[in-house]
Amino acid sequence: MRSRRLSAVAVLPLLAIGACSAGSPDVESFEQKSSYVIGQGMGRQMANDQIEVDLAAFNRGLEDGLAGNESLISEEEAMQVMRELQAKVQLTQAQQREGMMAQLDSLAVKNREEGEAYLADNAALEGVVTTPSGLQYRVLSAGDGPKPKATDNVRVNYKGTLLDGTEFDSSERSGGPVTFKVNELIAGWTEALQLMNVGSRYRLWRARLRPADRPQRDVGLRAGVGGDSAVAGSREQYAPW
Repeated sequence: MRSRRLSAVAVLPLLAIGACSAGSPDVESFEQKSSYVIGQGMGRQMANDQIEVDLAAFNRGLEDGLAGNESLISEEEAMQVMRELQAKVQLTQAQQREGMMAQLDSLAVKNREEGEAYLADNAALEGVVTTPSGLQYRVLSAGDGPKPKATDNVRVNYKGTLLDGTEFDSSERSGGPVTFKVNELIAGWTEALQLMNVGSRYRLWRARLRPADRPQRDVGLRAGVGGDSAVAGSREQYAPW
């Protein structure tokens, strides 16, 4: 990964922000558009990595590279400069990651506190059952079929939401009922499905998205669900498969 990153940085003098040398150039032909897109992408990446650029030197390096002119900097010095630049970029990226993780940790604390308060109140509502694991559920309608075992496959309709009603996953998005193996799901699902007779409809609440529950956590993060968010959802179980 390091050598790949170094290669990406090393080609900067050879590609170019073509728009810099002409003020407001035409961007009409394919060559002009492709040159602009390359330059724009590089500019955004350098800005994101907080790389300070001298445009005059940048353009001179571009021109020399394209023309095959002799370099103003020796190969040895160029390699040293690239190593230093690589180190600066890596430091910037590490600081950005640390800042992002701090924000996520702060959001996780907020979500956990709000979720715990909500679920404490929810547990007192009529019809809500709390299991020893912290799973909460309410039976919306009871089926009369068998209960699946952990090793069974089940066919279900489901919808997952945050406590504010924001949907982050559902079987409808997949085109209808979905088949799962009970013991290959996150803990809350595995527990709830074994409580449900075939034909049942349950409303579920989970204390939070735990780090160990990787599949559910990954889906949640892609959908904008913050860490340690309490979640709710409905499940309708059709049959063991």
